Amino acid sequence: MLRFKNLFLLFSVSLSLFITGCSTTPYNYDALLASKPKSILVIPPNNNSVETNAPYIYLSTISRPLGEKGYYVFPVAVIDTFLKENGLPTPGEMNSVPLDKLYENIGADAVLYVEINDWGQKYNIISSDTVVNVSMRLVDGKTGVLLWDASSHVKQSSDSGGGGLGSLVNALVSQIANSISDNTPKVARAANNLAIYNPNRGLLTGPYIVIPEK
Repeated sequence: MLRFKNLFLLFSVSLSLFITGCSTTPYNYDALLASKPKSILVIPPNNNSVETNAPYIYLSTISRPLGEKGYYVFPVAVIDTFLKENGLPTPGEMNSVPLDKLYENIGADAVLYVEINDWGQKYNIISSDTVVNVSMRLVDGKTGVLLWDASSHVKQSSDSGGGGLGSLVNALVSQIANSISDNTPKVARAANNLAIYNPNRGLLTGPYIVIPEK
């Protein structure tokens, strides 16, 4: 009987990314330009998927792109702990906190709300997919005015490379690999980049953007 590591040496699974969900229509940035937020508070996402760990895996992927866009991002782990210690044990309850209470206690210029619409690894007979589908809304921390919103859907698919027994073996190898290594953080980062860096409707740069020296 071949060990798992030998299977990886004998067969390879090629992966492809399918990215959808962002419109090419130019975005109206009037509200964002008027608000000029410097700091962003990320609320742990509402989870509409069946994967219970999705909100906290997602949280580990969102601070970096927002920071690289030039915003101060309140530490997500600290905010999560603070909300739990104040009687809000789940992301669903955290999303129900009135905006004025968030501003009174944290003082963020803007608040990012995220909905996880689909998440996780899907196994078919001869293929497997890792899917992340999210939508996000950035609102003014004082007024609740919508500053920016986006959605993205990224799917990483295994390519079985033909048919017959080879396809089944490749699918088996892919499922073993995915059961050992969770691909959702990588796919979530791709989804965030798709939304935040979209050339037509991505998030505008904030005041702390670092311009590389020439």
